Amino acid sequence: MSILLFSGAELLGFDTALRSVYRDAFSGPPWNEGEAEADAFALRLTANARRPGFVAAVAVEEGLVGGFATARTTPAPFPTDRSYGQATAALGTERTHAWLCGALEIDELALRPAAQGTGLGARLLDAVTRDCPAGRAWLLTSQRSGRATSFYRHLGWHQATHPTPDGNGLIVFLGPRHPARDLTVQPL
Repeated sequence: MSILLFSGAELLGFDTALRSVYRDAFSGPPWNEGEAEADAFALRLTANARRPGFVAAVAVEEGLVGGFATARTTPAPFPTDRSYGQATAALGTERTHAWLCGALEIDELALRPAAQGTGLGARLLDAVTRDCPAGRAWLLTSQRSGRATSFYRHLGWHQATHPTPDGNGLIVFLGPRHPARDLTVQPL
């Protein structure tokens, strides 16, 4: 499977295929996302592809898209929409600004179910983070997905926030080369 890199709006030629991969990747548990969420992703993708520092990796084989990763530079001030408020609440304002603003945020990593467990996710993640300045990459994921959190830990990502007792919170991970990675407290 070939990995194609994009740094802007030229990615939008793949928008229908990426929406389809997103829908396949997130339709099952624990995400259970439907058509409305896939449509919202497509709208975010269009906006994000025009943002500073945007990069995407798309896995293509015989003309079919098997997965993708998208990332972009986190603005300052730190966003407050979507799930960003939970990250700020967990890290605190100072660490959020120091660790996340200006860093590369992995916005999406999505694979068709048949591609999961093949190493493709690791290849896509590496492709979008390989050249990030000073190794400053981070992402948010739901603690409801033990598979996702195990995947990121296995690749050397450092958990910077810890799950809430109700099981519905988000986890901030810092990339394996992030300069603040050793300042995080790892779970037992």
